[in-house]
Formats: sequence, C-alpha cells, structure tokens
Amino acid sequence: MQTAETRGDHGLAVAVIGGGASGTLTVVHLLRRAAAEQVPLRVVLLDRLGRHGQGQAYSTSHPDHLLNSRASRMSAVADDPGHLVRWARAAGVEHDEFLPRWAYGRYLGDLLAEARAGARQQARVSQLTSDVVGITTAGPHRPLSLQLAAGGRIDADVAILATGSPGRACPFPVPPGPRYVADPWAPGALEPIGRGSPVVVMGTGLTMVDVALAINRSSPGTVVQAVSRHGLLPRVHAAGARTAEMSVLPALSGPPPANGLGPLIRYIRTFVLQYPGCWQDAVDALRPHVPLLWQRLTPADQRLFLRYAARYWEVHRHRMPPATAAKVAELRATGRLRIIRGRVSAAAPEGRGVRVSIDRDSTGFELSASWLVDATGPATDISATPDPLVRDLLGSGRARPGPHRLGIDADAGGAVLDAFGRPSAEIFTLGPTLRGVWYETTAIPEIRDQAAALAGRLIAAARSRVTAGSAA
Repeated sequence: MQTAETRGDHGLAVAVIGGGASGTLTVVHLLRRAAAEQVPLRVVLLDRLGRHGQGQAYSTSHPDHLLNSRASRMSAVADDPGHLVRWARAAGVEHDEFLPRWAYGRYLGDLLAEARAGARQQARVSQLTSDVVGITTAGPHRPLSLQLAAGGRIDADVAILATGSPGRACPFPVPPGPRYVADPWAPGALEPIGRGSPVVVMGTGLTMVDVALAINRSSPGTVVQAVSRHGLLPRVHAAGARTAEMSVLPALSGPPPANGLGPLIRYIRTFVLQYPGCWQDAVDALRPHVPLLWQRLTPADQRLFLRYAARYWEVHRHRMPPATAAKVAELRATGRLRIIRGRVSAAAPEGRGVRVSIDRDSTGFELSASWLVDATGPATDISATPDPLVRDLLGSGRARPGPHRLGIDADAGGAVLDAFGRPSAEIFTLGPTLRGVWYETTAIPEIRDQAAALAGRLIAAARSRVTAGSAA
C-alpha cells in the first residue's frame, strides 16, 4: 500500500473499507490466518469517521441502547460460543443477557488488539480515518489504487468492501437546514432534538426504537411520532434463557418446495408448529437456512416476498430485548411515542420546524414537528445510494447491483461481480452489502463466518504465490 507506514513493505496488501463489525472481523481473521500460515500481510483499516472497531452500530454510548441478540449468540469466535460471555464477565460488564452496544464495540476492539499482538511477526495493521471515493485498477505499485476523499491514494492487492448497510437517499426533497436528520447515528445528530417539541421519525423498526429512547432520555417531555407503511414494531425476546435445542426438524431434512412462495410459507409454518419450543426458537433455528430458501425462490417470488412478507419476517426475526420493550411500552402508555401507519411522502419548512405529509391508503394528512428523523434503515435500491465509492464502482462497471438492487452482486465467496457478471480477483465484499444475494446476512454469526471464509481464501492464495515464487 502506498502510504507512509507501508511504502516498500512486502506481502499481501489488503485495504479493508469500513471499521465496523464487518471490517473488524475481517481484519481479525486475516491476522489469525496470516500468523498460522506464516504469510506476510499488510492491512489498512479505513473508517470515514474514525470509529475503528465500532462502526455505526456499536459506537453509541447511550445506556439504553442494547444488543438485540443475547450475548450467548453474539460470540465473534465461531467455535467458542461462550467467548463473549466470558469476556463480559472478565471486563466487569453487567448485563441481563443483552449487553450494552458500547460494550460490544469494546469487545471487537479487544479482539482486534489481541489478533494484532498474535500476528506481529507477520503482519502490520494501520488505521486510517478517511472516506474512499473511488477505486481504479492497475495502480503504479499494486493492482488497485484507492482514492481518498482528503486526497492521496492507497495502493493495494485486495480491497474489501466492509461498509455495512448501504446508505439511503431520501425519496423526496427535504427542507434545507438542520431540521431533517438523515443519519441519526452521525456523531451528535440527536443532541439538539427534543426540548419538548414533537418529532416525526420515519420508520418503526429497531433504529426508531433507539432514536425514541435517546430523545426521551435527553428530553422527557418530547413526543415521538413514528411512521411506517405497516406500523409494526419489532417483537420482544422472551424473558429468560432459551432452552430448546437449535436443531433442525424433519420438516427441514428434505428440500423445501420449489414451486412458489405460497408453498414455502406453508412449509415454514409447519416447521414452526413442529418445533419443540416457542416460536422464537423456531425463527432462530430457521435463520441459517434462509439464504438457501431465498435462493431457491424465483426472482418473481422474491419480489412478492419483499413486497408482502418481508416486514413480518423482520419484526419476528429482529426482536427487542425485554428491558427495551418495557421502556417502549412506557413511552406509548404515557403518549410520548405514537405509532402511525402510513408513508411520509413530503416535508416542507414550517416556521422553525417542518410540515410532514403522510399518505395512508387513499387518504392523506399532515403533521407539524420540530424535527424529521430518517430511521428507515438501509437503502432498498443500491443504485440510488449517496455513497461515493459505491456510485463509483457501479458507474465504472467494476460492480453491479445485486438482486432487486438490495446491495452489491457477488459470487458465493464474496468476489464482487462486474457489469458483465465476471467475479473480481481483487475486490470483495461481505455482510449487509450482500443482502440481495443471501437476504439473511446482517447479523454477527453470518458476518463472522463470511469474514473467516474470505480470510482463508485470501491467505491461501497469497501463500500459493509465495510458494510459487520460492520454487522459481
């Protein structure tokens, strides 16, 4: 890589773009494999906001923001499911099975530090705070050249897009000024909100829940009006440890039906009814099979699922911790959180606030608020993302949208496909960017396994080149 820290270094040069869970776990696995295989490695971990090891999801310090899965299911070490629980005990982090999100960011940081120490004889890691705005091939020193927003470049053998969920552009014009919050996770974005004035939040998922909790802690009298097409809140994790075995019943021992979405839904209902536990255990047991089930659907049936069934799956799959749900129930009971079914279609300035237009069925109405916050989650059309790197890759043809434009297209190993469907030998991706390919790819178990597989692939290829060079 052509940076002051690595100029002249030998070995595989990898640029990991994104400092959150996807990027951090990728670097951890690269370091471990490099140390085990005795392969020289140079890594630059880039994060545009300097949140290395935390990223967007785990950079929050808010005490009410908890992980949405039990600690026993969030280990970053695949063959050691109790790793996170032991880490929390040793670190003195108290929890009721659901860790604070800031603690998980610290956990990832400790994992990275441990991996760096274990690989110090073979690998060097540098962290850089910068946005990557473009990638060109045939760099002067390495196959790739990454252009940085602040100027300069990084030359690399491999670039890994670990950018998390793709950003979303608002589908309608928004008022100028600070009254519209496009990214509630941007540093300080929610600090001025509240002071008793009503707030409209687009979305009723887990992001909205975190936004509402943060606003009402800093400004207890503020009313949050959350709007979504279905008006559905995430379901709640059952209290107490789950005891049902995460096994696969006979309903999944054979191939699922291949003749449409309807039979597949009936097939899954049968599985849930036969499962020896509550529906939550069945949903969790189904999760590893979702990529296969998704890929067996025709594109037309996938579109039907996205339009009519996806939201119902999501609220059952991505659930609230009991403590979070209790706070949400209190907010709703006291009128500080209102759930509105509809779609925000427009926003215009109104005094020192905004006037929000909402469509519902064949009617419409308006709400006045001091702030409008977008908590709708990732982009549903990657081609409309404001991310400069993704726009550069799509525009240059070095990448193409994934199925239904939900992310970036890639092969089974994460190699990015170009406009003609050819897998790249130098550009890879993992995690939420692969939602169109795998659908279920946003949680730690999936990201962890993808990171391990990708690291194994890259280090094995690097070792083969070193061996071939030595033989010559």
